[in-house]
Amino acid sequence: MPSSHRHFDPEKALYWALLALLVWVPFPLGSNRGWAWAVMEVAAFALLAAWLALWAVGKVRMADPLRKAWPVFIVLGAWVIHQAVSIVPLPADWVAFLSPESARIHSITEILGIRRGAITISIEPHASRVALVKTLAYVTIFFLFLAVVNNRSRVLTAARVLVYAAVAHAVYAVLMHLSGVSEEHFGTLIMHGGSASGFYANRNHFAGLLEMTLAIGIGLLIAGLSDRVAGSWKVFFRHLIEWILSPKMLLRLSLCILVIALTTTHSRMGNTAFFSSLLIAGVIGIALSRYATRNTVILLASLVILDLTIVGSWFGVEKLAARLEATTVQDVQEREDPASHSLALIGDYPVFGAGPGTFYVAFPKYRPEKVVNFYDYAHNDYAQIAAETGVVGLGLLGLVVALTLAVALRAQWVRHDPLMRGMSFGCIMGVTSLLIHSWVDFNLQIPANAVYFMVLLALGWIALFLDRRMT
Repeated sequence: MPSSHRHFDPEKALYWALLALLVWVPFPLGSNRGWAWAVMEVAAFALLAAWLALWAVGKVRMADPLRKAWPVFIVLGAWVIHQAVSIVPLPADWVAFLSPESARIHSITEILGIRRGAITISIEPHASRVALVKTLAYVTIFFLFLAVVNNRSRVLTAARVLVYAAVAHAVYAVLMHLSGVSEEHFGTLIMHGGSASGFYANRNHFAGLLEMTLAIGIGLLIAGLSDRVAGSWKVFFRHLIEWILSPKMLLRLSLCILVIALTTTHSRMGNTAFFSSLLIAGVIGIALSRYATRNTVILLASLVILDLTIVGSWFGVEKLAARLEATTVQDVQEREDPASHSLALIGDYPVFGAGPGTFYVAFPKYRPEKVVNFYDYAHNDYAQIAAETGVVGLGLLGLVVALTLAVALRAQWVRHDPLMRGMSFGCIMGVTSLLIHSWVDFNLQIPANAVYFMVLLALGWIALFLDRRMT
């Protein structure tokens, strides 16, 4: 008698566990609390251990994107080692040679009677250890996504799960904003009345999440486009009805909801980065893709026209426009102050930085008297990464992004598969959006947003190397 029980697939279980982790990480304040990022780290390392165990016994194999991504793993490995060196106890003479300012800071703390038991390049080894473990978790999730999202069905499902999970966040954020209430979420009071921020303490970081998931959603729309031509009005209306009843309509409505939420965040740079990246990625996609359809051009035009002028006008685009118009030189200066004052900090720690996660410790020395606020972050990811890991660390991370964008651009040129072209578009648009936004914000310091950024990078490699037989 045939068994009705399906064979258990451990790799599929890992796939769904990874998706569950990705859905979870934005919920607890973007995982920007110690316990929340600890949950993320433990889950990521447990999934990696499970995958490695399965691989060791031959139950799973390395997917093509994972094998082909060896150049980026070499750079990521160098980036991790570069950070790890900063917490390794070294002789004082070595530290004085590698980072004279770090040696000087350690000598001051010893004079004050604070003995750390060892000399490290990092001026605050504990903070650097915490940051290093987070970095390892990000790299692990990048690895896992390439390892288990290893066929077209899983790519499609993963993209849909991320988009629809973001829609749930967006609906909650907009409803809370429209009701104008304040709510305590995991011990943090969130003021929803002024703008939509969802489960994030900062609306700009919620905007960052929406930018990335919108890019993935638009990639899905592009993947679903066809080049069917209606020969008559009857055929046209039949195609229209089919589209309305298809999952594409649900996806299009979902993107409208995400745009509404992004608009109601009233994040100036978040909205600017989104529409700028849509324009940049659209031009690149049309110029590079030999297989771009006429409908792709129509879709990209409709996204700008419909979302900005119709959807946005109903849900706060006027307030956003007012914020942009009211932006003064002083507003810009306040955002630029921490980054500009960080230049001297970077000059003192040019190679290794002050240590991962040490910005809040190092910055006060370089803050002029007129700047009275305490800054945990530089409000500029580039300045903060350079301050904490030196220009070498910034260069290594920049090389990871450059390699991925090159791969995604190539996918736009050579891939015929609509899904792979859509995912490469999502990678290019999402990464570009966050690179723009990072000039005035610190999205990459928020664990959930850093994780989603790594997912976008993984999609770039998947877009070029998965199922190459389908070209």
